[in-house]
Amino acid sequence: MNLYFAPLACSLATRIAFYEAGKDIHYTQVDLKAKRLADGTNYFRINPMGQVPALRTDDRKMLTENSAVLQFVGGLFPESGLVPADEIGRIQLARWLGFISTELHKTIFAPIFDGKAPEDVKAYARGKAPQRLDVLQNHLAGHEFLLDHFTVADAYLVTVLNWAASSNIDLREWPAVNEYHGRLLQRPSIAQAVREERQLYEQEQRAVSS
Repeated sequence: MNLYFAPLACSLATRIAFYEAGKDIHYTQVDLKAKRLADGTNYFRINPMGQVPALRTDDRKMLTENSAVLQFVGGLFPESGLVPADEIGRIQLARWLGFISTELHKTIFAPIFDGKAPEDVKAYARGKAPQRLDVLQNHLAGHEFLLDHFTVADAYLVTVLNWAASSNIDLREWPAVNEYHGRLLQRPSIAQAVREERQLYEQEQRAVSS
């Protein structure tokens, strides 16, 4: 399998999932600004939306959209528990993946990181954060993970929460969310994935500024 990713983007969640499952695959870095790979390949030829993640499976199928990719990866390795085995658990997983994708990723952070978005749009997006983080605060105050054990939803959530510091959103205002984020960053699969992708991100930024 081959994961097309960009350092510290939402594709980090899929890397975490593979590390959590103890599986080794190939990773291909995407320049999201240029929409190209290192060999010059136009990334739109791989994913017409130009977004990450994209996962090429062993049978040459191409999967896109983070929530779908994460559920596919978790389903490949049922022993990992990344996707619940029971129907209610899978429904709850879909609920949280939908919440993270629509209410956090696309509603708050996508406008903030959009270089073409006006400042009032970014401010409007930040204004959406308290209600959504309150939902997480209320849930995580009584739960170690989003479900009853670590799943791909946690891999996605910790990835998105990583962006708060760069968005002028102080997670300390939501103590349970802040504690959850800090605790999960210490999880071996997450610590390894974040460490490796932060190095790649810093290399990418140095190349842009040189």
